[in-house]
Amino acid sequence: MSTPEHSPLGKTTVYADRYDPSLLFPIPRSAKREEIGVAEPLPFHGVDIWNAYELSWLDARGKPVVALAEFRVPATSPNIIESKSFKLYLNGFSQERMRDSAALLEILLRDLSAAAGAPVEVALTEAQARGHAVTDLDGTLVDTLDVAIEDYGPPRADYLVADAGQPVVEEALVSNLLRSNCPVTGQPDWGSVQIHYRGAPIDRAGLLRYLVSFRNHNEFHEQCVERIFVDVMQRCRPEQLSVYARYTRRGGLDINPYRSTGTELPGNPRGARQ
Repeated sequence: MSTPEHSPLGKTTVYADRYDPSLLFPIPRSAKREEIGVAEPLPFHGVDIWNAYELSWLDARGKPVVALAEFRVPATSPNIIESKSFKLYLNGFSQERMRDSAALLEILLRDLSAAAGAPVEVALTEAQARGHAVTDLDGTLVDTLDVAIEDYGPPRADYLVADAGQPVVEEALVSNLLRSNCPVTGQPDWGSVQIHYRGAPIDRAGLLRYLVSFRNHNEFHEQCVERIFVDVMQRCRPEQLSVYARYTRRGGLDINPYRSTGTELPGNPRGARQ
C-alpha cells in the first residue's frame, strides 16, 4: 500500500549501494487534499523543489563523482515521493559506474517521473560554492512582533484575519518560525515560509500565531504548504496568493513546496539554514 505507514520511514533499513528504482515509494496526494477540501481542478499552481546534497556515482573508470541535484515535482503530479525512499534510491548510485552525467540524468528523469506520475525536472550542478549563494526569502519578517503565543497545534485557521475595510495592499510576509512534524516518525521539520499576496491587509500578529500553531502538527512538507494556502485563501480572500516554504535538509535532502494562484514558478534560493 502507498501510505506513509508502509514506507521506509521509521524502520531499520539496509543502505544498498547499487541502483534500485523499486526503492522509490510514492504516496498519493489525494487523501490529504480531500481532507482540506482541495479537488480538481486544483485551486493553485505549484511545484515541489527538492535539493540533493549527497549524490555520488562512479565514472567509467571507477573514480567517484559528486554533484548537487535539483528536482522539480509538479503540484499536478498524483504522488509525492516519500523522502527516506528518495534518499535510499539516490544512495544506490554510489557504486554504480556511469558513462557520464548525462546517462545518470536520463535514469533520474525516467524513474522519478514514473514514481511521481508526472514529468519531473532534474538538473545536476557541480558541488562548488560558486553559484550557490545563500539568501533570505524576500519580504517583511513577522517574527519580531511582540505577541504572546499559547497554541502550538493543531493549526488554528481562525487566527487569520484580513481587514476588508482597508485599501488593498501587495506585500510579502516572511517567518522563520515554521515547524511541523513527520506524520510517521514525529521528527521535527524546520522551515521558513513566505506569504506573498495582494488583497486586504492580513493581520500580522494573527498570521504569526497561525504559523506557530503548526509546531506540533503532523504532516508532510507539501501538505503543510497546501493547508496554509487553503486557509489563507478561505479566511483572508486575497486576490492573489503564493505560499513558499523552504525547509532545512534531512538526510541530504531539502524539500521546498510552492503553491500560487499565478502560473509563474519560483527560483531556488538557498536559505541560511539550508
